Amino acid sequence: MKSVAFLLLVFLDGVSSDVCTYQDILDYLNLTTGNTAFKLTRPVLDHKHATVVKLNIILYAILAVVEKTQTFVPFVWISVKWNNERISWNPDKFCGISQISVPKNLLWKPDLLIYEMIQKDDSPQLQSMTISYDGTVSMDENLRVFSTCHMDVHKFPFDTQECNISISSANHCIDEMRIIPISNSTRATQFSHQLIRTQGEWEFLHLTVSSQNFSYEERKWEMLTYAFTMKRRPLLHVINLLLPVLFFLTLDLASFFIADYRGEKLGFKVTVLLAISVLLLILNEILPSMSNKTPLIATYCIVIFALMLVSLLETILVTYLMDKDSQEKLSHGRHFGDKNDQINTKNCEEENKGETCCRICTMSDGEKQHELLPVVEEVNNGIHSPESNVLLSILEELKKLQTALFLHLNCGKKQGNSSCWARKINKVFFIFYLITVLLFLSFIFMEWNS
Repeated sequence: MKSVAFLLLVFLDGVSSDVCTYQDILDYLNLTTGNTAFKLTRPVLDHKHATVVKLNIILYAILAVVEKTQTFVPFVWISVKWNNERISWNPDKFCGISQISVPKNLLWKPDLLIYEMIQKDDSPQLQSMTISYDGTVSMDENLRVFSTCHMDVHKFPFDTQECNISISSANHCIDEMRIIPISNSTRATQFSHQLIRTQGEWEFLHLTVSSQNFSYEERKWEMLTYAFTMKRRPLLHVINLLLPVLFFLTLDLASFFIADYRGEKLGFKVTVLLAISVLLLILNEILPSMSNKTPLIATYCIVIFALMLVSLLETILVTYLMDKDSQEKLSHGRHFGDKNDQINTKNCEEENKGETCCRICTMSDGEKQHELLPVVEEVNNGIHSPESNVLLSILEELKKLQTALFLHLNCGKKQGNSSCWARKINKVFFIFYLITVLLFLSFIFMEWNS
């Protein structure tokens, strides 16, 4: 009789002291797929009771940060907990079972909405949730969030960005649902640093948790905001963009030591300017089309491009002045050489008629005598051999070269004014160019570091 009474008592309690299953708990709670009482409305016994939803977000990875579209794509772990007042059991009556896992479609879930999300996540999701004996329901999700983010690229590539994930209920106001964080900013940042797997171009700094209320249609809603602060790793952009532009600027400064009367200097500067243009096209692909402020890297490239353009124009002016002076020297040298030939021939005929005349030619009246090459001129009875004709031709060319060299060295005279102006312009512009470059680079790097 005692054994029958014990079995009857166990049957009435719906539990066996020897063997317990999770299905016993589900049967005890009447938690089945067809029971809509657990999933249609908020799990409260009194509608005046607000459902407290506890939320926690941990950052797993920074998948992408796209400045062009201002999109932030993190991979986060979201933990949500709330209390279901319709669920409870005594673990002692069910072999100490304190929690079970059930499919998500059996219970009501908070309708949490991420305001910044612009694309639905298609990654695999967990299909179960955990229920504790006291009615606490826990649900975890791994979510890839495609969110929009307002980015300030003024200090690119030395910028720091802050992107938010704002979570609130879509249908329940603050009187019906409260959203509070499980971890504060310090603990959330610590957990994220421990669990983060990949950061890519960005370095995660810290995570800030804040709560705020807002009103809409005379109802007050509660929002929980997680702010992710990241710092860009600038090494790749420095190597691929900033340093090449600086190298081209150095080459442009070094081009001032190339001789102006040669055409290589002008062609060299044009080549460097075209190389800067290619780098500007690369920069246009990186930066977004719209920005509140002009990025410092754009100012850096444009100003250097403008300086090199002014340098090219100055080279064109100097080359023009040098070419003009060369033409003047050539025409004057021919006239000066013909006149000296006539004077020397006349003097030789007057002094030693019929003999070879060898003398040192003088250049201009009132100037110091310059020692020139001996000019051998054949007279009427000279030897007309092929060797002497070649020698005379060489001496005539040397005479013309010496005349042009003399005019080139005496640039203070009327024939060398263009060359003198070209040298002065080149010297003054080089000093101005060097000072401007140093001041600009100092200013731009101070702005980047501020």
